[in-house]
Amino acid sequence: MSSDSAQYGSELAAPILAFGAHPDDIEFGCGGVIAAETQAGRKAHFAICSLGEAASNGTPELRAAESRAASELLGATCEFVQLDGDGKLEIRASHAIELAQIIRKIRPSAVLATTWCDNQHPDHARLGQLARDAARLARYGGLEELKGLEPHAIEQLFFYAVTPEGEPPNVAPILIDISATDVINAWQAAMSAHVTQAATRDYIDLQLNRARLWGARAGVAYATALFPNEPLLFQSLRQVGKGARQF
Repeated sequence: MSSDSAQYGSELAAPILAFGAHPDDIEFGCGGVIAAETQAGRKAHFAICSLGEAASNGTPELRAAESRAASELLGATCEFVQLDGDGKLEIRASHAIELAQIIRKIRPSAVLATTWCDNQHPDHARLGQLARDAARLARYGGLEELKGLEPHAIEQLFFYAVTPEGEPPNVAPILIDISATDVINAWQAAMSAHVTQAATRDYIDLQLNRARLWGARAGVAYATALFPNEPLLFQSLRQVGKGARQF
């Protein structure tokens, strides 16, 4: 086995942890990426930080049930984290520490969270900041509230945008090819599980069109943009994918 292959196998052994502010954020924002990873053999876990209490449609109980069904369709496990409630999320050190506890328990190599951009649902922007703080706190061995869990340093922190407005204009994304039929089918099924939200507007069509647009830029059928928190480090140019410029 080559050193590159051995490193890839090691990465697959470590799970992905995705944070969502609301019960549908992960599925709509990066569900295709999750499906691609779990279908390749990687574990994934969702931490959902409200029950969607402020939504125009659906009760918290219904939305939680939809999330459980959707995460299962994507091959992931999920948990619900009660912070301040839907539409009320605040930036607090105690929240970052609680998310850091989850990072230490799951011990992921990669963490995904909503972007920090202001012009979107305020919970999305604030959760992105909290997740970034949590990833740092999870590394620190001396923090009293975390001493029951071994410190853990993640390898990558990526942000996903639930809506086009959430895409940061000053960060070059990486594009994940999600064109495989099984991946797209799983993603669509997971989005469709959120029946209550389909009554508001056609979120599924929005996300599929966004993925087609990113895919067209890269010469594939569908792609999802993820925005790295810091520059990515490679051991060799052989690990780097092709450029996305097609025009």
